[in-house]
Amino acid sequence: MQKDVFSLLNKISQAMFDKKGNNILALDVRPCHLLTDYVIIAEGDVDKHVIAIADAVQKTMEGEGLKVSFAQGMQTGDWVVLDYGQITIHLFVPSVREKYQLERLWHRSEIVDVVIDVEQSVPEKRCLIM
Repeated sequence: MQKDVFSLLNKISQAMFDKKGNNILALDVRPCHLLTDYVIIAEGDVDKHVIAIADAVQKTMEGEGLKVSFAQGMQTGDWVVLDYGQITIHLFVPSVREKYQLERLWHRSEIVDVVIDVEQSVPEKRCLIM
């Protein structure tokens, strides 16, 4: 992965936020994980929402010239994993995230402060005058 990893973490997080993803958490797992450097965990309200978030992430990464090397869970949507090598993404429905509590696996990891533009995602309010 040759793109600036922090820029990618921000873009992934923004894509999740724009699709109304919840509880977005980015972790630097280099001290405690051999297969990836960064993990992003987030959740959607229901399985179809999780799949929509995963689709948005994949489109964002394709826009950066990166294709997913491994994807699992797109059929069921309760837990979707997208592997981009240096960055691995876990998307859950809330009950599955609570059940597995992946954050606890990487208790020695550090939280990465991602930048999400909340103003960009707020639709313009329009009034209908009758």
